Amino acid sequence: MALRKLGKDPESPNGGSPTVYLDDTTDNYLVQGLKVLDKERLTQMDIPEHETVVEIPRRLAQFFLEVKSGKRTDV
Repeated sequence: MALRKLGKDPESPNGGSPTVYLDDTTDNYLVQGLKVLDKERLTQMDIPEHETVVEIPRRLAQFFLEVKSGKRTDV
């Protein structure tokens, strides 16, 4: 598995998260962010037991290649 860091939130304190990665093997995105614990928001989603929800700022959408360019390209 080869993870490629696509971008980290430039406004994150101390250079922490959120961060967006691409797994070159599975061709899936991995998102590091704050775990959503707000029960009111979680009840509005249908989340299977084996999954979780993380929150990232809208400004990180630029790191998702399809959102940025409409097509697949390398960063």
